[in-house]
This record gives sequence, structure tokens and C-alpha cells, in this order.
Amino acid sequence: MVLVLTRTYFPEGTNGMLTHKGKLICYAIELPWKDNQHQVSCIPEGEYFIEKRYSTRFGWHLEILGVPNRSLILFHPANIALKELKGCIAPVSELSGFGIGLQSKKAFTKLKNLIYAQLDMKESVLLLVQS
Repeated sequence: MVLVLTRTYFPEGTNGMLTHKGKLICYAIELPWKDNQHQVSCIPEGEYFIEKRYSTRFGWHLEILGVPNRSLILFHPANIALKELKGCIAPVSELSGFGIGLQSKKAFTKLKNLIYAQLDMKESVLLLVQS
């Protein structure tokens, strides 16, 4: 499975559309691009595999693997990138500003269920991040 995250960059945050085979799954919010700096920048454009991950903070969620010079980059719920993200990606149901979205938990559950179904069938999930 290949997911495509197409981004638009703004000084206040990064907005994106997450699609599969051209069909919209959800929108996404991220931190602004700041040269891949730890905890203040979105991740570089590129190709990344996604795996299941569990933590006490987020429960079962998704980890984006192989990000250059970064670790623990996750998909998890958040509605305001600058306040709730440290380099991760938050799925949202609707974009409401630059790096701001609505109904993140709903969008995250939809995305997680889609990806977990593929991973449970031993299929790989590739994320293509582009602008």
C-alpha cells in the first residue's frame, strides 16, 4: 500500500492531504519546515515505511520509520501543530488554519484502521511525502 502526503508549506505550519490511489483519506497538519530540526520542523520529503507502535501516552498508533536524523516520528491525534506536535504528523478531518485542523481523533482512527488492516495482512505500507 502506498499513501501519498501532499503538502503545502506555510510559516505557521504545514497542511497536507493524505491520499491512497488518488482518493482522499484525510487531511494532515505538521510543524513548519525548518530544515529538519529536531522537535521544531516537519520531516523531509521522501519515502518512509509505517509500522504499528504502542506507547502509554498514545496507545496503539503509527510510527514513520527511517526519517533522516530523527526518531519516534509518529502519526497521532493533534489539532494545533505548534502546540501539540514535535515533528510528528497529525491526521485531521478538516483543515481550519495553517497547521490547524479539526476532529483529529476521528481522522486518526480512520487512518489507523486502514493501515492496521494492511499490516495485519503482512502488507507493507509506504508513505510518500511530497509537495
